[in-house]
Amino acid sequence: MASDIGCEVSNKQVVLKNYVSGFPKESDFEVTATTIKLKVPENSKNAVLLKTLYLSCDPYLRGRMRYTPVTDPDILTSPISGFAVAKVVDSGHPDFKKGDLVWGRRVGWEEYSLVTTPECLFKIHHTDVPLSYYTGILGMPGITAYFGFYEICSPKKGERVYVSAASGAVGQLVGQIAKLMGCYVAGSAGSKEKVELLKSKFGFDI
Repeated sequence: MASDIGCEVSNKQVVLKNYVSGFPKESDFEVTATTIKLKVPENSKNAVLLKTLYLSCDPYLRGRMRYTPVTDPDILTSPISGFAVAKVVDSGHPDFKKGDLVWGRRVGWEEYSLVTTPECLFKIHHTDVPLSYYTGILGMPGITAYFGFYEICSPKKGERVYVSAASGAVGQLVGQIAKLMGCYVAGSAGSKEKVELLKSKFGFDI
């Protein structure tokens, strides 16, 4: 990354070429390059400019890639956006400063991303674990699993817990948390291979 803030650099981006039907294919995407100044624009005083470190490719993105009457037309002209881990390059927001590490959503699939809604970002205070964990167990999937299990499900030790879509990012965490708590855990998944994985890798009972 260039050290001279305000200079103009190349910015590689991943853009959707076509609306997706079914599973996305490599041919549905293209890598393009534009340029960006490493400084928050004057008219975006609360924005933050980020250097992307890790991107999360989540299943919910498939819904955004399909054509529907309410699909955002910019999806075919702007970089895909989602959850990411990034480093602050420049900031116009009082809660973020240059050098801060953050995770959150609405970060573009690009090398540098200008986020105009920084309220969707969270500062990373603990760096004694791999930063990539903030796209998984310490990010959205982990938070969803934790609060869904403890705050909504609220099971007790020895109870039986059933997890649907148990091989997914959230489901496999719920199952492991339940096992650590001493529950009997059953899970379902969409293929024989995934079901075998639940027992051999994630410790599900059935």
